[in-house]
Amino acid sequence: MYGILVEASFNGWWILYKFLFIMRRNIPSTQALACFEVAARHESYTRAAQELSLTQSAVSRQIQALEEFLGVALFRRTRHGVVLTPAGAHYGRQVARWLQGLERDTLDVMAHQGEGGTLTLAAVPTFATRWLIPRLPQLAQAHPDIVVHIDTQTRPFLFADTTFDAALYAGTPEQVSNWPGVQAQLLMHEDVVPVCSPRLLESAAHRGRGRAHQPVAAEALAELPLLQQSTRPYGWRQWFDAMEVEAPHALDGPRYELFSMLAVAATHGMGVALIPPLLIEAELASGELVVACNRPLRGERAYYLISPAQAQPPVLATFARWLQHMAEVGSPPVAG
Repeated sequence: MYGILVEASFNGWWILYKFLFIMRRNIPSTQALACFEVAARHESYTRAAQELSLTQSAVSRQIQALEEFLGVALFRRTRHGVVLTPAGAHYGRQVARWLQGLERDTLDVMAHQGEGGTLTLAAVPTFATRWLIPRLPQLAQAHPDIVVHIDTQTRPFLFADTTFDAALYAGTPEQVSNWPGVQAQLLMHEDVVPVCSPRLLESAAHRGRGRAHQPVAAEALAELPLLQQSTRPYGWRQWFDAMEVEAPHALDGPRYELFSMLAVAATHGMGVALIPPLLIEAELASGELVVACNRPLRGERAYYLISPAQAQPPVLATFARWLQHMAEVGSPPVAG
């Protein structure tokens, strides 16, 4: 019986050893990958050698060894140098992403000495600029070991093809449900409200002293210039329909793509804009913008934290809890 157990244990370890050995053999050397990534980026062995402080022959040997390892030609040799093959171009993009992720993780460990961590977020630009970044000092105060990097991304993507840890996404429930391989955390709905400059609101109706900047009735807005959003071309028509107001010019007016553009145009008195208050907290607090009619309309979109479907790493889970709390509090950040 003992001999059977020893043999079974030995066989198990031998299978594991062979598996790990095979796995190791299927991963090229980091030096070969680094040489290939630089050569692929420049499509030149000479420039790769200059960047890596190696000889051209050393770079050539590394890439030749990599091609033999893969069994695939990565470059096509010509009289004028080298040109990537289709397989080489595809592999080059994959290797570049892997090396970037490895460098990021290495710097993360070095910077935090194994504690806390770094998050790389994809985010819609206006939400990141107007809502998230002003609140990051509070994250730093509560969790000083977490560092957040933010890049712009407005459309769904495959996390496996990027170095992003999560995404702040603005979209409809249908768009979120069609995003494969992810989990979604609802942060807040996108309620829009008419806003404009105080001077423009004064012209909307004649009122007594001290009431010039108070909101007006929905009917009064139909007579003011309207600022349109190109990504929501029927926004004003939907708002007036919800208010049961006849507005023949609901589709008229200059169009801007981003909420941030609408906010600047409205601040300069160009018209009334439909903007979520959460994106113009500073302008409302300073009085640059005022609510023209206190009748919000819930939009089709909402803001979500999107992450890969697998279990969240501790640093992302901590950030997600903090983000949810900030969304529920809803108040503007305290100025420093």
